[in-house]
Amino acid sequence: MPTKKAPAKKAPARKANAAFLKPVQPDEVLAKVVGSKPLPRTDLTKKLWDYIKKNKLQDAKKRTQINADDALKAVFNGKKSVSMFEMTKLVSGHVK
Repeated sequence: MPTKKAPAKKAPARKANAAFLKPVQPDEVLAKVVGSKPLPRTDLTKKLWDYIKKNKLQDAKKRTQINADDALKAVFNGKKSVSMFEMTKLVSGHVK
């Protein structure tokens, strides 16, 4: 006689953190990449990654590195290449 497995318990639904949903205003430098309208951090990150993928700026060998074009170099304080983690920190300096 086969034994019945108890149904898997679902994790409680996570609520989005309100701080991520609060719109932030990109400065002039970042606006060249993501647009000038205020947008939540989640959307800002999505637009930034869309830009990186569209322009093939993610390093082919070391996937955690982002190679900057002229617009991103301004956001990255003149650096030619930054890690994904450093990018987050540098982008934070360009929002109000």
